[in-house]
Amino acid sequence: MEELILSRWQFGITTVYHFLFVPLTLGLSLIVAILETIYVRTGNELYKQQAKFWGKLFLINFAMGVVTGIVQEFHFGMNWSEYSRFMGDIFGAPLAMEALTAFYLESTFLGLWIFGWDRIPKALHAASIWIVALASNLSAFWILVANSFMQNPVGYIIQNGRAEMTDFVQLITNPYVMYQFPHTVLSGLVTAGFFVLSISAFHLIRKTHMEFFRASFKLGLIWTTASLLLLMGSGHAQTQFIAKVQPMKLAAAEALWETANPAPFAIAAAIDEQNKTNSAEIKIPAMLSLLAYNNANTPVKGIKEIEKEYIVKYGPGNYVPPVTPVFWSFRLMVAAGSIMIAVVLAAGFFWWRGQIEAKDYILKAVLWSLPLPYIANSTGWFVAEGGRQPWIVVGLQKVEQAVSPSVGVGSIWISLIGFTLLYALLAAAAVYLVQKFVRQGPVTTPTTPNKPAAKGAALWS
Repeated sequence: MEELILSRWQFGITTVYHFLFVPLTLGLSLIVAILETIYVRTGNELYKQQAKFWGKLFLINFAMGVVTGIVQEFHFGMNWSEYSRFMGDIFGAPLAMEALTAFYLESTFLGLWIFGWDRIPKALHAASIWIVALASNLSAFWILVANSFMQNPVGYIIQNGRAEMTDFVQLITNPYVMYQFPHTVLSGLVTAGFFVLSISAFHLIRKTHMEFFRASFKLGLIWTTASLLLLMGSGHAQTQFIAKVQPMKLAAAEALWETANPAPFAIAAAIDEQNKTNSAEIKIPAMLSLLAYNNANTPVKGIKEIEKEYIVKYGPGNYVPPVTPVFWSFRLMVAAGSIMIAVVLAAGFFWWRGQIEAKDYILKAVLWSLPLPYIANSTGWFVAEGGRQPWIVVGLQKVEQAVSPSVGVGSIWISLIGFTLLYALLAAAAVYLVQKFVRQGPVTTPTTPNKPAAKGAALWS
């Protein structure tokens, strides 16, 4: 049991480190590609300098994402060999496709983009960063194909005690990935948008590089507003899908112990997992039924009823996820998203009125909101993964069956402490480099507050 707990902590810590960098990579690569495309089309040096500045920050983040992601794959052979034995036939295919179709593209064309400034034609150079951006998001697709099978197995048979693939097309068109992939990409767009907004707000507060960061702030504001609205829609659609395919996850996220018709949405609850009840609740009547099924008079199954169904289907056992952390993680995610929307709307209002630079408190609110998308990303993934417990592959393999039988407690402690400390040092180095370049600002700017903007700069200024 101790081996299982330590292995889960090790994988969880590695994953949290990794996913601090992945969303920003997905979104910022696209922003850099768009900025360079505008430069190629207009010839305006402002956009070239913006592509270089945000590209430099993208590279730091990208490097950290690669380092942490590679070690994640090692875990499947180190601490989760029984999972690899059982799932390797299926799980290995999307991972191999990720390496062949995404990672090689990223690494090749990123090198071309880094060293190709003013050495290759501008259009070809811009195409390089577009390939990097699309490959980064393609990489996310393949990883989510693998994860979606764990959430909603399709296209397989159980043979010789292993899950074997029978339909690759069914694997990559899994309905779960069709909801999960857009939501993940959009969370990356929001993260990148807040990253650009916050850094731009920092310089607008300090009155440095004003023309440059006015343009960046406007781009970030438009980008983030659109991405947040789309993210809300994709999140709602994914929740409704989860209500159908993973009702236990939905019930755990709402701490709904008893089936209810209509089902309320709990804003807060004092959860007693031992007695399977909530001693106190603040709730909105019928709201969960409305959100999950677009009908306030639709019943939502409770944890107790679903558990009875699972015992009949899968045999005796405990099929209830850790309700308290899943419940509060979901609310942290929603709270972070709500604050982000409020901040963006306030910033948009004062920008539209031409008063944003005079409103330091709004700019400071934008600046200090930078951690919010990271909080939402991490808590959202905890709901996704914690809510499917005790399964590592829903309906096929439990987490306790997946851990390596031959790895000792001492070995896990050593690697756990080693990885945690190493990643802490790398993350600190990444943060140091980012803040160093952020404070420095662009090396050169094509316009200054004392000179008129270059032709075409009014598009974003």
